[in-house]
Amino acid sequence: MSIKVNIKRIDKTLPLPKYETVGSVGFDLICRESAEIPPQSIVLIPANVIVETPPGYMLMVCARSSTPRKFGLMVPQGVGIVDNDYCGEEDELQIQIYNFTDEVVSVERGSRIAQAIFVRVATAEWNEVEQMQSPSRGGFGSTDRR
Repeated sequence: MSIKVNIKRIDKTLPLPKYETVGSVGFDLICRESAEIPPQSIVLIPANVIVETPPGYMLMVCARSSTPRKFGLMVPQGVGIVDNDYCGEEDELQIQIYNFTDEVVSVERGSRIAQAIFVRVATAEWNEVEQMQSPSRGGFGSTDRR
């Protein structure tokens, strides 16, 4: 299944993001600028695109699986969540990246260190109750005690 998505490149000399294989669920984001990431630091690297995520979807930004091993970098919060209303003229995607090494890490313009995935989402209509119907499992981490 595919969806039609509006996208704008900031620098048209860099290619559009693409799915690298037929089975890829994520498309690679391309760094628009080179960056030096100091040890134990977080840096934002512009990803060269503004994406108009369709209603009913979110865009999830993750590190590529090779990024920690090749670069010593990871997305600090695990994944980045891009709301579908983040698509104005100033809303270029940014790759938030953390250098977990003890050395400065260089990322070159054009590098592919992150990928993005469209994920269907729903919003909740809250139904507040006085008591939950399901039995308690025993608290946070309860399955580790079995």
